[in-house]
Amino acid sequence: MPDRSRWSARVAVAVLAACTPLAAAGAGSAEPFFRDQTAVDASEFGPLCTPDDSGVGTPDEASLEELSGLVSAGGLLYAVGDSGSDRAVAVMDGNCAVQRWLPLPVDPYDVEDMASGPDGRLWLADTGDNGRRRDTVALIAMDRDTGAGELHRLTYPDGPHDAETVLVQNDGTPLIVTKEVFGAGNVYRPAEGAGVGGLASPGPTPLEKVGTLDVAETNGADDATTGSGTTAPALHSTMFTGGAVSADGTVAAVRSYSDVFLFSAPDGDLAAAFAAGPVVRAHVPQQPQGESIAFTENGDLLIASEAREGPVPPIQALPGAVSRVQQQARTETVADEASAHSSGTLWGIGIAGGAVVLVVGAGFLVRRRAR
Repeated sequence: MPDRSRWSARVAVAVLAACTPLAAAGAGSAEPFFRDQTAVDASEFGPLCTPDDSGVGTPDEASLEELSGLVSAGGLLYAVGDSGSDRAVAVMDGNCAVQRWLPLPVDPYDVEDMASGPDGRLWLADTGDNGRRRDTVALIAMDRDTGAGELHRLTYPDGPHDAETVLVQNDGTPLIVTKEVFGAGNVYRPAEGAGVGGLASPGPTPLEKVGTLDVAETNGADDATTGSGTTAPALHSTMFTGGAVSADGTVAAVRSYSDVFLFSAPDGDLAAAFAAGPVVRAHVPQQPQGESIAFTENGDLLIASEAREGPVPPIQALPGAVSRVQQQARTETVADEASAHSSGTLWGIGIAGGAVVLVVGAGFLVRRRAR
């Protein structure tokens, strides 16, 4: 074969090799090349009200100065402190004035978060373990009216963890997200997906790991100085301190000291939503040590903070958070479908077809030159 013919054959092979992966990737993937999440500025939050227990007094070993868990239900706010101030739940009206205190039905070790279950009860996450030495952690069930309830111990499959985030899906499955100094949080649920109604009391019920919560890709270098409190700024976004689920179960929120990450879960599967990544990221306003988060029944997002030896900070609100996430999720779905269609047409037909034309043409040239 003459040199020119040999060169033409090599070009044809190279073109085909280069175009085939592009065609395959375009035709087989519904993901767009660039997918951005919506960013919400801290200025979009506004003060709702400041917790005030002056009208009823404060029981021993209870305080709103270390507010760590928050729930909005039935037009009321329920708040609890963490270790050393977590022996009672404050029941507040819409102006954050404490109406009464509900003593916990059991003596907790370190309550770090609180959620509302599908049965209407409060579920307190007694999961704090800074020293990572607890053999068991627990969820504490509590009636919102009477304070009656019971203890449900849990065991991790891989040793102790510190966790400050609990979320309860609409089907009753509780998820615990660990607080890690570096890297992704681990996500656990009761073995075989048992719901809160099926947990043994006092247990323990074994937990199983169902995934991780990794927001590292959304933490750019320009965000390293955001946040509040005394934690090193670079760690603010990856240390999860609280979680919440919307009233309809389709939106989840997990917060850190500097951000709230909002996830779309149209089918209520939070582990899958975490794996897909957040669709909205909200930078939070300055807080001494932000550890609590809740959704109101009309879809607003609430965040609260410990006082850290200063005045009790106001609860902050982001209006329309749920609808914003749902709208962003719909927009991304439409974009993904359009990208899949256009990519399949452009790459699967255009480039692949062009590659065939080039190869056939090069082959013809090779044969002709070889005569």
